[in-house]
Amino acid sequence: MDDFQSFEILSGKHDKGMVILADHAMNRLPARYGRLGLPDAAFARHIAYDIGIEGLTRQLSAKLGVPAVLGGFSRLLIDPNRGEDDPTLIMKISDGAVISGNHPITPQEWDYRIETFHRPYHDAVATTIDSVANATGRAPLVLSLHSFTPAWKGIPRPWHAAVLWDSDHRAVGPLLDMLRADPDLAVGDNEPYDGALKGDTMYRHCMITGIPHALLEVRQDLIGDESGISAWAERLAPIFAAMNADPALHGYNVHLSRTGPY
Repeated sequence: MDDFQSFEILSGKHDKGMVILADHAMNRLPARYGRLGLPDAAFARHIAYDIGIEGLTRQLSAKLGVPAVLGGFSRLLIDPNRGEDDPTLIMKISDGAVISGNHPITPQEWDYRIETFHRPYHDAVATTIDSVANATGRAPLVLSLHSFTPAWKGIPRPWHAAVLWDSDHRAVGPLLDMLRADPDLAVGDNEPYDGALKGDTMYRHCMITGIPHALLEVRQDLIGDESGISAWAERLAPIFAAMNADPALHGYNVHLSRTGPY
C-alpha cells in the first residue's frame, strides 16, 4: 500500500480549549484506487470534498492558535461524517455521478476502508479532543466546518452560511446570534440540512460525551478562492474567539439526541 495519510493535525495551543474539525477538507485518494472510475473533473466538485474548507480551516487554526484535524481523503472513498453502520458510508451514486469503483464492493473492502481511513481519522479527532480537555481540565469547544453548494437540483440556496445541530444549543445560539448581527448575511438554522444524524462526527465526539459544539456550513461560492477564504476567516475568527472565551461553553452536559437513544 502507498504511504497515504488519512488525516492531518494542525498544531495549536491545546490549553486554549478549542478544536476545529474539517471532515471533508480534501479530495485525495490512495493510488491503489485510481479515480474510482470517475473523470478527474469529478474531484473538483462538491461530491469529492467540501470546497474551500481546507483553506478556511488552516487560516482559522493559525489565526486562533488552536489545533485542527483535517480529513485526508475524499468523501467518495468513504465518508468520515457518517457512522460506521450508515448505508451511505460508501456511496454508489453522488449527485448523478456513478462511482463504479464503489460498486460492487466486497464486505472485505468495506471493512478495509473503515479500518484504514475512516477509523484512523476519528481516532485522531478523539485524541486531539482528549488532549485539549486534559490541558484545560474542562470540556473543549468543538467547531466543525463544512461547505454547501449554491444551488441544489436547480433551486438556489439563499443562505450565505448555516449552523447545523441536534439538540445541544449551547454553542449554536451564540454562533447564530453573532453571524446574524451582520445585516448582509442570510444565516440558516439547520438549513439546508438537519444537523441530527446518528453516528456522524458531532454525534460521535460531542453529543455522546456532552461537549459543546456546532457545525458551520459556508456556501461554496463564497469561499471558492483565496480572497473569499480570507474574508471568511477574518469574519469567523473573532466570533470563534468570543465563543471560546465564554465559560458556559466549556462544561460537559449530555443532551438527548433527536435521532433516538444512545
